Amino acid sequence: MIMMNQMYRFIHIELINGIWHFYSTIMSQGGGTPSTSNPTVLHGGKVFIQRDYSDGTSVKFHTRLPPELEGMIERHVFEATIKRLNEFYAEAEEGSCSTYCEGCIGCITAYLIYMCSETHYEKTLRKISKFVAFQNERIYNPKGLQLIDPTFRGLRVIEITIFDRPGRT
Repeated sequence: MIMMNQMYRFIHIELINGIWHFYSTIMSQGGGTPSTSNPTVLHGGKVFIQRDYSDGTSVKFHTRLPPELEGMIERHVFEATIKRLNEFYAEAEEGSCSTYCEGCIGCITAYLIYMCSETHYEKTLRKISKFVAFQNERIYNPKGLQLIDPTFRGLRVIEITIFDRPGRT
């Protein structure tokens, strides 16, 4: 019996390590976000936009254009994208009567209600994903860039991948 228990623990630990390695590999390769035209990723061709903690811990990103992206995208377009993302996150985190009611109903139903419906935060995250996909399709992909949804990076950074495209220096 002791031998079976030790063997179970060993298999359990190996399984967790395998899943963690697989997850880490997927996240380091772009978070599983498909691109529309299969360009080649440059080695080290990633730019990270850090969180802005000047107003506290709410989700907000710096809006200044990184030097690595100068000449690839216009400053005002980049700033407009980041400002809009910041507005979406502010909307997701704001407390209103409906969000408080969501919380109360969740508590009363032992949070089973969330199996049937989405929260305000989840709906806003879905809007953000659609916005990022739209921005990639219309603005970033034609310029050889890919904006990665911040939720794939745990809302810590916005990742922008720079692609090597034929005819581009």
